Amino acid sequence: MPLVNRSLPLLLCCALLVAGGCKRTGTGAGSGSSPAAEGPITAIDPATAGNIEGTVHVIGQVPERIEIDMAQDPACAMSPYGKNLTEGIVSQKDGATTGKLANVYVYVKDGLGNKVFAAPMEPAVLDQKGCRYVPHVLAAMVGQPIEFRNSDPTMHNVHMQPTVGGNQQFDISQPPNGGTTRNAFAKPELMIPVRCNNHPWMQAFLSVAPNPFFAVSGEDGHFAIHGLPPGTYTLVAVQEQLGQQQASVTVTTHGTATADFSFNTK
Repeated sequence: MPLVNRSLPLLLCCALLVAGGCKRTGTGAGSGSSPAAEGPITAIDPATAGNIEGTVHVIGQVPERIEIDMAQDPACAMSPYGKNLTEGIVSQKDGATTGKLANVYVYVKDGLGNKVFAAPMEPAVLDQKGCRYVPHVLAAMVGQPIEFRNSDPTMHNVHMQPTVGGNQQFDISQPPNGGTTRNAFAKPELMIPVRCNNHPWMQAFLSVAPNPFFAVSGEDGHFAIHGLPPGTYTLVAVQEQLGQQQASVTVTTHGTATADFSFNTK
């Protein structure tokens, strides 16, 4: 067979590879890179931007947090960070059957139209300290770097199984006092469970937002979202056990709108 004929299949394969490599696609977890934004980027104008602030309340009897038995791993049991408690509902009491609710993810769901915003370059960080994930609820934007750290003197594992297409499964092990691993998610997704295969009590939740307007309530139930263009928005609050609530909020130029949420434990 002439040399040119034998080379033709190889040349065709190379051409297909080059053509495939020119197509840009979103990147899921495990890639170490960020998805590209689709469309022109909208700049946040500080001359007109406003804010949303509020408090998340809980009404009803809140279960007592239970101390977690970590005896299976001496490094966890002797942790200098102290004992671990369950984190399904974390509240700060302000009455007999009322309190302020922590770890609630709040985000702007609707109202931004077709605006596309740049993902923050600063990574969202999930650390492993005292054989627990810190924070318990982490939020990041599509394409934002997410940094996973192990600050414990024991081996840990970070395992996530997203359900939205385009977000890939993520499963890594990290050595004691190990380095960091960075990844990014390609699609918005609510409350992805994060678990450690080595320590079954360890659990956190990661929410991936479609825009940079989100927050997680603190121990006092307070949250704040800054830099919103003036407009009317649908704001959603998500709690891992108590479900979702939503509210309509109007933001004015340089104004701070208030949006409070109340979850009932029934």
